[in-house]
Amino acid sequence: MLKRKQSSRVEAQPVTDFGPDESLSDNADILWINKPWVHSLLRICAIISVISVCMNTPKTFKHYPPLQYVTFALDTLLMFLYTAEMIAKMHIRGIVKGDSSYVKDRWCVFDGFMVFCLWVSLVLQVFEIAEIVDQMSPWGMLRIPRPLIMIRAFRIYFRFELPRTRITNILKRSGEQIWSVSIFLLFFLLLYGILGVQMFGTFTYHCVTDDTQPGNVTWNNLAIPDTHCSRELEEGYQCPPGFKCMDLEDLGLSRQELGYSGFNEIGTSIFTVYEAASQEGWVFLMYRAIDSFPRWRSYFYFITLIFFLAWLVKNVFIAVIIETFAEIRVQFQQMWGSRSSTTSTATTQMFHEDAAGGWQLVAVDVNKPQGRAPACLQKMMRSSVFHMFILSMVAVDVIVAASNYYKGENFKRQYDEFYLAEVAFTVLFDLEALLKIWCLGFTGYISSSLHKFELLLVVGTTLHIYPDLYHSQFTYFQVLRVVRLIKISPALEDFVYKIFGPGKKLGSLVVFTASLLIVMSAISLQMFCFVEELDRFTTFPRAFMSMFQILTQEGWVDVMDQTLNAVGHMWAPVVAIYFILYHLFATLILLSLFVAVILDNLELDEDLKKLKQLKQSEANADTKEKLPLRLRIFEKFPNRPQMVKISKLPSDFTVPKIRESFMKQFIDRQQQDTSCLLRRLPSASSSSCDHSKRSAIEENKYIDQKLRKSVFSIRARNLLEKETAINKILRACTRQRMLSGSFEGQPAKERSILSVQHHIRQERRSLRHGSNSQRISRGKSLETLTQDHSNTVRYRNAQREDSEIKMIQEKKEQAEMKRKVQEEELRENHPYFDKPLFIVGREHRFRNFCRVVVRARFNASKTDPVTGAVKNTKYHQLYDLLGLVTYLDWVMIIVTICSCISMMFESPFRRVMHAPTLQIAEYVFVIFMSIELNLKIMADGLFFTPTAVIRDFGGVMDIFIYLVSLIFLCWMPQNVPAKSGAQLLMVLRCLRPLRIFKLVPQMRKVVRELFSGFKEIFLVSILLLTLMLVFASFGVQLFAGKLAKCNDPHIISREDCHGIFRINVSVSKNLNLKLRPGEKKPGFWVPRVWANPRNFNFDNVGNAMLALFEVLSLKGWVEVRDVIIHRVGPIHGIYIHVFVFLGCMIGLTLFVGVVIANFNENKGTALLTVDQRRWEDLKSRLKIAQPLHLPPRPDNDGFRAKMYDITQHPFFKRTIAVLVLAQSVLLSVKWDAADPVTVPLATMSVVFTFIFVLEVTMKIIAMSPAGFWQSRRNRYDLLVTSLGVIWVILHFALLNAYTYMMGACVIVFRFFSICGKHVTLKMLLLTVVVSMYKSFFIIVGMFLLLLCYAFAGVVLFGTVKYGENINRHANFSSAGKAITVLFRIVTGEDWNKIMHDCMVQPPFCTPDNSTYWKTDCGNYAGALMYFCSFYVIIAYIMLNLLVAIIVENFSLFYSTEEDQLLSYNDLRHFQIIWNMVDDKREGVIPTFRVKFLLRLLRGRLEVDLDKDKLLFKHMCYEMERLHNGGDVTFHDVLSMLSYRSVDIRKSLQLEELLAREQLEYTIEEEVAKQTIRMWLKKCLKRIRAKQQQSCSIIHSLRESQQQELSRFLNPPSIETTQPSEDMNAINQDNSTQPETSSQQQLLSPTLSDRGGYRQDSGDAGKPQRKFGQWRLPSAPKPISHSVSSVNLRFGGRSTMKSVACKMNPMSDAASCGSEVKKWWTRQLTVESDESGEDLLDI
Repeated sequence: MLKRKQSSRVEAQPVTDFGPDESLSDNADILWINKPWVHSLLRICAIISVISVCMNTPKTFKHYPPLQYVTFALDTLLMFLYTAEMIAKMHIRGIVKGDSSYVKDRWCVFDGFMVFCLWVSLVLQVFEIAEIVDQMSPWGMLRIPRPLIMIRAFRIYFRFELPRTRITNILKRSGEQIWSVSIFLLFFLLLYGILGVQMFGTFTYHCVTDDTQPGNVTWNNLAIPDTHCSRELEEGYQCPPGFKCMDLEDLGLSRQELGYSGFNEIGTSIFTVYEAASQEGWVFLMYRAIDSFPRWRSYFYFITLIFFLAWLVKNVFIAVIIETFAEIRVQFQQMWGSRSSTTSTATTQMFHEDAAGGWQLVAVDVNKPQGRAPACLQKMMRSSVFHMFILSMVAVDVIVAASNYYKGENFKRQYDEFYLAEVAFTVLFDLEALLKIWCLGFTGYISSSLHKFELLLVVGTTLHIYPDLYHSQFTYFQVLRVVRLIKISPALEDFVYKIFGPGKKLGSLVVFTASLLIVMSAISLQMFCFVEELDRFTTFPRAFMSMFQILTQEGWVDVMDQTLNAVGHMWAPVVAIYFILYHLFATLILLSLFVAVILDNLELDEDLKKLKQLKQSEANADTKEKLPLRLRIFEKFPNRPQMVKISKLPSDFTVPKIRESFMKQFIDRQQQDTSCLLRRLPSASSSSCDHSKRSAIEENKYIDQKLRKSVFSIRARNLLEKETAINKILRACTRQRMLSGSFEGQPAKERSILSVQHHIRQERRSLRHGSNSQRISRGKSLETLTQDHSNTVRYRNAQREDSEIKMIQEKKEQAEMKRKVQEEELRENHPYFDKPLFIVGREHRFRNFCRVVVRARFNASKTDPVTGAVKNTKYHQLYDLLGLVTYLDWVMIIVTICSCISMMFESPFRRVMHAPTLQIAEYVFVIFMSIELNLKIMADGLFFTPTAVIRDFGGVMDIFIYLVSLIFLCWMPQNVPAKSGAQLLMVLRCLRPLRIFKLVPQMRKVVRELFSGFKEIFLVSILLLTLMLVFASFGVQLFAGKLAKCNDPHIISREDCHGIFRINVSVSKNLNLKLRPGEKKPGFWVPRVWANPRNFNFDNVGNAMLALFEVLSLKGWVEVRDVIIHRVGPIHGIYIHVFVFLGCMIGLTLFVGVVIANFNENKGTALLTVDQRRWEDLKSRLKIAQPLHLPPRPDNDGFRAKMYDITQHPFFKRTIAVLVLAQSVLLSVKWDAADPVTVPLATMSVVFTFIFVLEVTMKIIAMSPAGFWQSRRNRYDLLVTSLGVIWVILHFALLNAYTYMMGACVIVFRFFSICGKHVTLKMLLLTVVVSMYKSFFIIVGMFLLLLCYAFAGVVLFGTVKYGENINRHANFSSAGKAITVLFRIVTGEDWNKIMHDCMVQPPFCTPDNSTYWKTDCGNYAGALMYFCSFYVIIAYIMLNLLVAIIVENFSLFYSTEEDQLLSYNDLRHFQIIWNMVDDKREGVIPTFRVKFLLRLLRGRLEVDLDKDKLLFKHMCYEMERLHNGGDVTFHDVLSMLSYRSVDIRKSLQLEELLAREQLEYTIEEEVAKQTIRMWLKKCLKRIRAKQQQSCSIIHSLRESQQQELSRFLNPPSIETTQPSEDMNAINQDNSTQPETSSQQQLLSPTLSDRGGYRQDSGDAGKPQRKFGQWRLPSAPKPISHSVSSVNLRFGGRSTMKSVACKMNPMSDAASCGSEVKKWWTRQLTVESDESGEDLLDI
């Protein structure tokens, strides 16, 4: 034992080693291969090899010819090193032979392949130097695998301190999930690809000039800009005069010239759908479709595509990564480092007395050496005043740096006031650093990471003030001082540390992303560097920028299209697949990893979550005991209770006034007594007492609850003793059964999760009650005893947590009672309290009438008047919708919607001031809202009442909207100047749709979810603003005035920038026409101007912040990059790339992570452990689960049974799925009536339709029509097949375009059935459907916000002139077009360019000061606030809520066999067993059938009756107890199994855990009682059986004295006939009982068993049960007969025989019965506190 114990300590757990085996055998004759420095050298050589291959391009060698020989020398050296390593490993390992031979090791094979690629590259370079092979030849593609050698530099980190199997399982599961989601994405791509082919087809019709000739199409023949058109006159865009609509493909243009995007066939369509799903360029595809086809078709297709593919399906990837990362978070905690506090590890905490005399914990560095500075300086340095002074100086420095701006070229920038201020601040901070070093010592100073950062800033800023280095790259050190301001806010400091403190995870991910970019850039460089007409991959910097651009998704379609056009039509599909795979991995998986890491950093540790749950419960219990401030204001006034005077009381003395509240109770009681008296009169109506009856019922319920609580408290006192005794008996029985059982010859069988959890609970309860000492044997070691003791301590702590939860619940109830008492005191002592407007009385009739009107609503729950149970009506969903809000709110919702519809028709050209028809809705809205507010104010009060209208932000918003609408209606200005108060009033009027947020409760919940996480969102905004300020200050100091340039690219200096020049016009982005000899592109003459770029500049911090905000949204940053590189220098391109990487990878993902974290916190899942979250997911999954609608197999082996076997065979189902896919492939090309290919495709579809008709027929025969109709999937198949048959008939009858369209629709409907035939697709589709259902109100909220912004956009920008992106498709001329523009902005499609178009100012527009609808100018400040606020609210917050919902719903289905919860296989097995038991398919079964259901379960839900008979009894009794012996549903049994299959201590939350444990304790107690009763009955039966054997000797004597015995038992003084018949019936019943008992010996004694329970004879008048049926009792028996009756009932069928055998008189029989009764009572009082009379009810 000691040896095993020692070995367990020494031998560590095997680590997971995915890295190379670099430590070869010690006896190797080649020693250098094992040296550590050799391994490090080879890793460095791998990086050098990547650098070498990045320089090996023709364009690089052309610019720097010596690099060709440098790379050749490096490759030669690397070749010799890696070849020597390969030979040494082959010599040591062996090439083929042996278990660890070279070719059998995966890393050795990889190294060998890299050496081979290096040799090939070296030989190829020799041929290129010798000019045998051209450098621009495709042979350079042989170098493509070489960048993969980068893996050698990092593969040493592929070792984890975890078991290999665990890591392998996690990677396997995550890989399967990613593969499943990829298949799901492919399904939607194929679906929308098919829809695109059939709905659109080709986009080849363009407007060309009338003189265009076939085969001679040039740029000058096209419209400017290039415009698509429609062949049909009624739909699409019609060309203007002078142009005609022609098919460019018919005019001779090739596919490469027309572009690769479109819906020509299925391949191109899927390619186009993926481009649109990336939200890059999709809107231009929609505009092309709008011009070519009907408008509704384009809107429906592309908006649903964005919603499903871009917002729902692609976000499932984030859910997969987050769930996988959450699972391995605990496993990798040691490798990544644990989360610790912000206190340095070198510090400790000590108690220190503060100035107030209290004690507090202060961090003290015990290892920090003291400096040589005087004590006064050290005290000053440690003081808070000094730190605040330094931070204030940092803030002043930041403000001064942000105030810098461009003053012109002639201004001397080097010695201005900003330079002098920078010198002063640098000297100040240098002195600060020297002072700290003097006080702390240099070693103590650099021991802090914060001081290291300060020292770095000091050195950098000191170098920066040197004149030659001023306004250089050292400016970074100056602007980074702003980071020190984070210390001002502790909340911000903690948040930053929480995100970036555990930097190993985030740092590793950043390094991985950078390495991936380098490798993919090098691969793309070698793949496309020889393509002549492609300049994006000529050198490594350009290749890196292109791949980084694809990573950020900005303009990645342009990169791919340019590459496709350059490589040609043959290689275009391969190149497209390459870019799509890279884009898919980079944008969906890599960015999801960043979100997962940030969410993980925001996550708490598992051991802190339960503590946080307890603290949060305590915080929730400490609710505000005080009333709101608007009600507490009454406490400031003196008490003046309402007094009344009794005037009708005759008395000689003066009667004082009495409180009205005191007299009211007598009045109420008198009225109640009068109503009860009137109830007895026949003339009184029954409706007059309904209210008193309800109040009496409620009062009785309240008293009943109090009595139950008191009884529960009394029973809880002896609960510990009773549970201890029960557990002792159960453990003794278990030990006896285990010792007596013989299982030697039986094979070992794995126990189910039900059995495992049952034994865990039994052990836990035995430890809790302190009885574990009895279970410890002598053979246990000291380690086992210590473990048992720790378990006992842990469970006692859990019991203490239970008591704390009960105390918290009591504290919460006391707080609620205290608030009610305070309110009642105010109501009694202040007459104006709870009086609307201080006028209307509390119980005034008018106020009561208003209350009835305001609070009237539809009663959604229909209850049974007899039982009180809720009825399940057929239209319960409609009833729930009607009962969602009150009738008054429903009216206002309808009025508000009608008013919003009326506002949809308003435009700058049809204004409400001049349109009387539009004013009708305005008047109706104001009138109805006036009535509503008056009713609510009269009913609930305005402000100083408990339920006032203005009690939250919603009430303030209602009053504000009403006042704005009322003022506008009364004013109705006829002339509205731009930027005036009238226009502002019209903009505020556009907030009217927000009323629905207040009227609908679920919408208010959405608003609370948004504003509840405002703190975290605010902190993220501060971080991003800090990042923007740093880079903006740097950009102003480096780029101010340098971005301005002449618009003529041929002019370099400003002096030459004058005159005019011809500028070419961009005609089309899609066509790839080449200029013919002598042809010029269309253009016009413009004046030369020296100016900044149109959309951005860095002349001051404000413009720089705006530019960086646009870049942060990943829109327009490519333009900023190109301008900076072209006008300042290529080296400054690093600036924008670093900012984009930080903003994209960290900044934007922070928004996603914070919104998801806040959503989980609002849902109550933020503090849940992994087990608790899986339990919540399991409960939600069980609610979705439904019984199988599959009829059973026919009993006989006839024709139906064979058909059943065929249709249910997996091969048959797979064949049908393949046929569905085959029929869908027929839609790969558009079905056009004029195309001859359509006829054979439709004919083949007819054949498939007949096959599906045969399938449906076979299923109907196999299942019968009724059984076939039970399944929803079968109904859908029948519907689609019926439509297919109708289509076949119409197709052969009509044969036109409409029948082809109908046939395509039938095939698309059939394609949806694939999801039902594939488990993974069904699971993920269910995720999307449930996400849509749960996000319905979020989507509605987004639409309402979008509607408000659309109305405001019409007022602000309805007449803005067309610009770069404001055109005939995208403008704000009407609310409908504004909605489409805003939906485009939600996806981020060129939103910044639209904003700049709306900022146009004179002289580029025509102003008008009289009315805003006569000017075509924009609004600079309005556009800035309008577009930035909309983009932040919608794109950053609302869309991320959708991601949070998808993540939450995906976790519902993230369950496998290893989760120890019910998996899909368990649910499927239970559904099959339920289908067998529920033969009527009603979804409910009787309670007595539950035992048969449990005995049929197998696998993880199996209950072994030999080992777990007690568990079986508990489960059966639980169903009996919870449902009172009635019917149980599918979800009832499934819920019981789910509770029994999990460890409730780990999975359940505290309140639910207490309730569940109490229920299980009660069940165990009752089952133990029943078990003991049955055991005693069996003992008595055996005793009586022995007595019967002894009585056989005197049988003859008994017969002779039978008459005498009859006289003793039936005295002549008592005449009873019916009881004798009852006794005979009982004897007859008991004579058959042994057979029944023997048949049910394996079943639990449940309430539904026959003969299992008897009634006491004292229960006269109660129904009695006989053989499972109830019968009425007989007449009351005489008192003298009661004892014999009890004895007869107690003794069963052998009582008469035992009495006759003893030959005792009646008194002896009575005494014998009383003795047995006392003995029985003594045996059961240990387990129960019931009386002895109740114990006879067996």
